[in-house]
Amino acid sequence: MVQGIIGSELVKLIKSDKVPDKDYLIVDVRDEDWKGGNIKGSRNHPSQRFLLELDDLVERTKDVPVMIFHCALSQERGPKAARIYEETRNTLHNANHTVYVLQGGFVQFGQSYKNDPELVENWREVIW
Repeated sequence: MVQGIIGSELVKLIKSDKVPDKDYLIVDVRDEDWKGGNIKGSRNHPSQRFLLELDDLVERTKDVPVMIFHCALSQERGPKAARIYEETRNTLHNANHTVYVLQGGFVQFGQSYKNDPELVENWREVIW
């Protein structure tokens, strides 16, 4: 079951000794709105191509225990991608893992942490 994670919990994870792409992965499913900035270390898998890239993503992350998905607001694209990812991973690799959706999405996270280069990169104020 996909769970929610709030921005401050994600900050603790990013700033911990956990290793991105090994201990956790942040998957940003925004499309064109990706250009306004992103969570540092996240991987962009646009929702428009998500289903085409899904099997490859699941295979590449089968050993990653924590997956965090988000879009701009995490109301549609992010939760949908997280749910599809989890169902596919459970079917192909019944491994122990947790899938989260970032509550408030990039809009909330970016506004809160845009001045911290450890957390947000490529911020474009004009877009947000």
